[in-house]
Amino acid sequence: MADRYGQIIGPDYLVAGRYRLRSKLGGGGMGAVWLAHDRLLDREVAIKQIISTAGMSEFEANRLRENVIREGRVAAKLSHKHAIAVYDVTLEAGEPWLVMEYLPSRSLAKALTVAEHIPPIEIAQIGAQVADALSQAHDAGIVHRDLKPGNILIADRGPDAGVAKVSDFGIASAVGDAQLHDASVITGTPAYLPPEVARGAEPTAASDVFSLGATLYTATEGQPPFGIDTDAEVLITRAAHGQIIPPGRSGVLTDVLLHMLEPSPTRRPTMAQARDELAAVVVGPGGVGQILGHPVRTVDGIIPPWAARQSAVRRQLPPLPPMSPQRLAPAPALQRRPAPTRITDLDSLRDWFRMALANPHQHVLPLTLAGAAAAAAFVTVVTLILTVAR
Repeated sequence: MADRYGQIIGPDYLVAGRYRLRSKLGGGGMGAVWLAHDRLLDREVAIKQIISTAGMSEFEANRLRENVIREGRVAAKLSHKHAIAVYDVTLEAGEPWLVMEYLPSRSLAKALTVAEHIPPIEIAQIGAQVADALSQAHDAGIVHRDLKPGNILIADRGPDAGVAKVSDFGIASAVGDAQLHDASVITGTPAYLPPEVARGAEPTAASDVFSLGATLYTATEGQPPFGIDTDAEVLITRAAHGQIIPPGRSGVLTDVLLHMLEPSPTRRPTMAQARDELAAVVVGPGGVGQILGHPVRTVDGIIPPWAARQSAVRRQLPPLPPMSPQRLAPAPALQRRPAPTRITDLDSLRDWFRMALANPHQHVLPLTLAGAAAAAAFVTVVTLILTVAR
């Protein structure tokens, strides 16, 4: 990769006269991530070139830089033990770079290449830690907008081994706004999109709750809630229709996941409530303090092999509190949800029918084969009406 003036970006490249690149940590559509040395403060940092402005008009390039700097400043206000800290946003050769905390780690996405799926008790701990950071972010007016397994990191060595942190606050939104200038463009990763965002709504704190639920679902089930498809449009359509595959491996985590994955944003828990529900799965009500700041543990009190290097896995930690018979038992059926008695919102009615089709055991609607076909046709018709109306 080269900067806009043709200089090759690689090891020993100096960014903003301060950050000396060491080695490449990874990369993707958003740009490359490097391990770098901060010469001023004498510490290791992760530094990311958000995206090249090459080929953009001057207006687009300037707006990208302004948005990245603004979003970086907002994210820098968040200081939390379960969030990757943002230290600096700078311009180098006209390109925006983001300077962040360096955490020797593996992403949850990487962990899922080691373990096909992860036990619900372990994923609940990750979820509670990440939800606590996101709750603080939401209180500060920060919405992540692109939660997915690749944005959740688990320290794999050192004193923080086994601790989860969320990364990449707000960056996807900044880049999307600058490049596209179109409110109808969907920003985010299709497999984890909330229904309202898939239908074109602006992401909110409730959207983050859904995306975190989808991420945790993926870790326990081995696939995203909308399934797997190489066609992004297919996934977006499934997301817009709330076509969630009922979880089959999530056990004691099932009720919490379904609550977070409610199609209607108003029926989802807040992020703080989701944190408490996730923690309660592991340590019971009021026990969230036993999870925050601690490594993810198996029931035997060790860091799971999927989460850390072998030297860290061998560390003996305090075991989790004994599991009550209620929490060890299969997840109970959710309380049946009555049909709406007064319908003033087509979105709500459509969402109710979708959930009835996807999870008939949660509803009082006795769906015969013919009834299910009629309900599915109703959902399609209402979707068309709402699409035309909007």
